[in-house]
Amino acid sequence: MKKLALLFAGLSLFVATGCNNDDDNTMEYPIVGTWQPIKKVVTTVAIGEDPVSDGISFDTDCQKTSRWVFAASSGKRTDNGDGTSPGTCQPTFDRNFTYTYDKDTKAIQVKYQGIVEPDKGSVVTLNETTLNIKFEDTSDPTEYQSTTYTLKRIPQ
Repeated sequence: MKKLALLFAGLSLFVATGCNNDDDNTMEYPIVGTWQPIKKVVTTVAIGEDPVSDGISFDTDCQKTSRWVFAASSGKRTDNGDGTSPGTCQPTFDRNFTYTYDKDTKAIQVKYQGIVEPDKGSVVTLNETTLNIKFEDTSDPTEYQSTTYTLKRIPQ
């Protein structure tokens, strides 16, 4: 009986402490790839004012051809819009960029060719199909502005 009690106590101790469930199987997805912008939300908060958000969907045929391509530490962003002739598309923003992305803090900095100040922000969501990037503009001390882009991964 004494052995049975010791066996039960040992087994209970093993179950209580020895069965460490490390189910930290969080999948880490790469930012590298080709992304299609789906929408952007611009939020402005002026001192003493209510926040204002404006959502813009990339839903025209031309806008749907826009792409953000992330390589190892550089990339290219091409935003397309309607051209001057009906049924034609033209780039509205077409720049190469370099970027840094810290996976631990989710901080991202994008430096566009020909533009002095980099865009600084954070990766809000990064999974198999979706990338949400929030860029913050704190250059005006009386107003906070952020722009959040939602992008969809384009399979290659």
